[in-house]
Amino acid sequence: MKALIFDCDGVIVDTERDGHRVAFNAAFAELSIEVLWDVSLYGELLAISGGKERMRHYFDTRGWPAAFPEREDLIRRLHERKTELFMEIISQGGLPLRPGVARLVDEAKLAGLALAVCSTSNERAVGLILEKMLGAERLGAFAAVLAGDVVKRKKPDPEIYLVARERLGLRGAECVVVEDSRNGLLAAKAAGMRCLVTKSGYTAAEGFAEADAVVEELGDPPGDCISIADLRRL
Repeated sequence: MKALIFDCDGVIVDTERDGHRVAFNAAFAELSIEVLWDVSLYGELLAISGGKERMRHYFDTRGWPAAFPEREDLIRRLHERKTELFMEIISQGGLPLRPGVARLVDEAKLAGLALAVCSTSNERAVGLILEKMLGAERLGAFAAVLAGDVVKRKKPDPEIYLVARERLGLRGAECVVVEDSRNGLLAAKAAGMRCLVTKSGYTAAEGFAEADAVVEELGDPPGDCISIADLRRL
């Protein structure tokens, strides 16, 4: 093991229900689009990786707003505004860091491991989460932060992890990934990497048979917690 790679949403911060979902709904309301993604519906939509892709899928299946004939322009406007609203939520400290993340980052630094993030979320939002929740010093330890449209194909396609592998100059077998979703798990495994799944609010019932290990959370003392030594044994 030479690198530890984190997904962001659901792994570093459990952002989906009270973060991204709320921001999507607020963006719809600002443009007078009569769409409301409740908790249950949003859970179903999470099967589609990427915010822009999620909206396209929803409108393709439920109907596009007639007041906006330029569909791609609508997606762009909604996603830009949704990102701004989401970043306001993060800036205001509305979402807590998940247990064990900061501790594991510190352990990885002490162990001399490379650190990276691979997320399908907007690059600015991911950067703000890392800076706000982990702090500038920890953020500076990350060798690569890959997010947003850095790749053409989103998880479960392995492209983002293949790019990370190239950036880090490592083989897949030398990397351990922390994911919370089945799509992320499949992407990591397809890139030849070991994968620990830490369940999140929306993903707890998904199938993780391919994972090298599955836990409720990374944890902090005095409770049970995942260490770098545990990850080396995967």
